[in-house]
Amino acid sequence: MLKIVVVEDEPSISEVISLYLRRAGYIVSCYSDGLVALDSLTSQLPDLIILDVMLPGMDGFALVRNLRDQSDVPIILLTSRKEESDRIAGLELGADDYVVKPFSPQELVSRVRAVLRRARSITSITNEGILDFGDLSINPQTREVSIHGKPIILTAKEFDLLHYMALHPRQVFTRDQLLENIWGYSHYIDPGTVTVHMRRLREKIEKDPTSPVYIITVWGIGYKFEP
Repeated sequence: MLKIVVVEDEPSISEVISLYLRRAGYIVSCYSDGLVALDSLTSQLPDLIILDVMLPGMDGFALVRNLRDQSDVPIILLTSRKEESDRIAGLELGADDYVVKPFSPQELVSRVRAVLRRARSITSITNEGILDFGDLSINPQTREVSIHGKPIILTAKEFDLLHYMALHPRQVFTRDQLLENIWGYSHYIDPGTVTVHMRRLREKIEKDPTSPVYIITVWGIGYKFEP
């Protein structure tokens, strides 16, 4: 049985989430404080974390940042903030999904399943060997990327995007297809999220982000990786 940690300081919400997840067959542990949760998660990671943004001790964004320094454990952010900038910020930090309160518990369970499916898929393709494209090297085993031998620091989603496209060189993907294949679904997240990730990815791996040679825009359709 897969283990899920819920970090939520509102007892009523935490109880409802736990009830529905346990009914779905998951083992659930709950925390109401960000620092306490981080201390526990540092020693033992679950299969997925559901994390409120507004928390005592340490807020959800800071907690995601700390967790991403040590692991690619799937994370779903849970918050009452509706601003797109907050949603993008959470995803940019490395969260896998972003659920806005109030929400349907059944929908949350569906998203949990989708994120876990995607995580298993990512794990399966990391058995591929190192991908070398001239100056660019991608190591799926260690999740490391280098240019001219110099390490490039990518977020979890930036790496997943680059690796997935590099596995399918010259294949053109729409933004919805990339959302489906990297996030596990396309109808919950604004397609503009892909645009933001692509821009930041280019800033890190391209010599001239305004004239990219690896991440190519196919106007009116989407993107492709040029080996």
